[in-house]
Amino acid sequence: MDTIIPLTSEALPPAKGKKVPPQPVVKPVEAGLWLSLGVVALYFYALLGSMNALPKTTQPGKQRIMFGKNWNVAVNKYETAPGGVDMEDDEGDDIEPEDTTTTAKQKKSMKRTTSVQLPPVSQWPPPSALEPTFEIVHPGDPKARLQIPEFWSPPIHDGGLMTREVAMQIGACAVPDASGNFARGDECPVDERTIYFAIASYRDFQCRQTLETAFLRAKNPRRIRVGVVDQIVHGEDPACNEPIKPCDTDPHQALCLYQDQIDVYEMPAALSVGPVFARHIGHRLYRGEYYYTQSDAHVSYTQHWDADIISQMEATHNDMAVLTTYLTDVQGSISPEGASLRHTRPIMCNTDYEGGAQGQHLRHLSQPERVPSIHGSPQMQPYWAAGYSFSRGHFVVNVPYDLYQPMIFQGEEMSIGIRGFTVGYDFYAPERSVCFHHYATGANAKVRNKVPHFWENGPKYTGTGKKAMQRLLGIVHMNPEIPISDWIHTDEDVYGLGGVRTPEKFYETFGIDVVHKRTQHHLCQFVDKGKMHNDFTPFLRKDGIGIDYDQITYQFTDPMPGVQ
Repeated sequence: MDTIIPLTSEALPPAKGKKVPPQPVVKPVEAGLWLSLGVVALYFYALLGSMNALPKTTQPGKQRIMFGKNWNVAVNKYETAPGGVDMEDDEGDDIEPEDTTTTAKQKKSMKRTTSVQLPPVSQWPPPSALEPTFEIVHPGDPKARLQIPEFWSPPIHDGGLMTREVAMQIGACAVPDASGNFARGDECPVDERTIYFAIASYRDFQCRQTLETAFLRAKNPRRIRVGVVDQIVHGEDPACNEPIKPCDTDPHQALCLYQDQIDVYEMPAALSVGPVFARHIGHRLYRGEYYYTQSDAHVSYTQHWDADIISQMEATHNDMAVLTTYLTDVQGSISPEGASLRHTRPIMCNTDYEGGAQGQHLRHLSQPERVPSIHGSPQMQPYWAAGYSFSRGHFVVNVPYDLYQPMIFQGEEMSIGIRGFTVGYDFYAPERSVCFHHYATGANAKVRNKVPHFWENGPKYTGTGKKAMQRLLGIVHMNPEIPISDWIHTDEDVYGLGGVRTPEKFYETFGIDVVHKRTQHHLCQFVDKGKMHNDFTPFLRKDGIGIDYDQITYQFTDPMPGVQ
């Protein structure tokens, strides 16, 4: 093949009859200098172009946290940037600093989560939730290792508001449809919708009695599955799934009849670092049930409690409703036949700041208990309570207890409540109580005061609670005085905020000043009498997926300043 060699002007022969003009002579030193200057100019041009191509950054403290990104199911690991911070949005556009303190900034196009992949629900009850497991570092002791169950699913909200179609993909039925499918959503008959019941028990002899009343007084006990995190000392404490009497002498005990519906994760009591870590493991035992509930380990349930609380839940017409409250004392509350003797119920509206070794934080105080102001439906309230909660199953998927909050007791309810608010959940006081609490008062004082508490492990885990509280408050934007670099951001895409509402919207609406650590008092004037319920429920979205707070401009102020 011939090779064509391009000729330079110097290689071309002079044309005939033409005079070749004299060529300038360029010295080698001058040529090298001009060449060097050209290279330098090209370098700076390229550098300027690269800098312009970089994404703009947000102001300090204004980063937007993304959720559910890069979940690696095979290794049960979240492959995210440190802290889960993603500096670009879904279209790759630059993120401008976000003003979360004004209603106007919140009135933007709401991202909707329209699809999700979930594990199949192929039988009821499901296989044991105790497997498979993986190893973690104990949150209070870096030298200790624990095997814990995997989550059934990571959060599915993906930083947006779920559509009703996505929400209904979570909802196991106790009976399959004609094709053998158990994940039937709201097509499942109400009496066959399953309930996952989580209990965290610390050396509590009454845990077994709680399960007995929950199963034996249920209208449909076969739809209930229990996950217990049992923190005990062998040889001293009875296990929660150990029948009170031998099954061969009394086979009609719930712990004999329904043992295949109970999963127990047993932990040595010495490894306990409080209810948050225990309930975190309890959330890992969830397996796609239609409803989720939790209570303390010393609670008695009423007759047909399951049908009653479900009917109350459905009366809200809100798939994001969470029925939650502090429980009334059991004494004088339940008849021998299991019927409730109470016509009153507590409502969550009385909260204020308190201090301590872990820093200032909000704490629920004594709550008012009266005959409900709203009839025919649970009543809206601002706050969530850990002692009793009932919701759809996707609540436990979207708002799991934080793995990294050891030795936390006060503050647990703010973490779950405010995180849940940002995901789009709404809190309600039940109209009727379906269970009652065994407090250490009156006739129960002697036996309940003998039950140990997890803080007997406090000296072993000194200092962990303060760090955990900084993380808890940092995630919900409650400690703006603390630099965000001072607390850990591990797995914040799992245990962090949603994208439906901001914590600031919650604080503005309900009169909380996170800078000066004070609240507008007498919030119960707005909540208990039904004004919050009547003013906010008209903004329930047409598809039943939560109250639209973008339409709410109300900001509570103390109606009686200076009055205690």
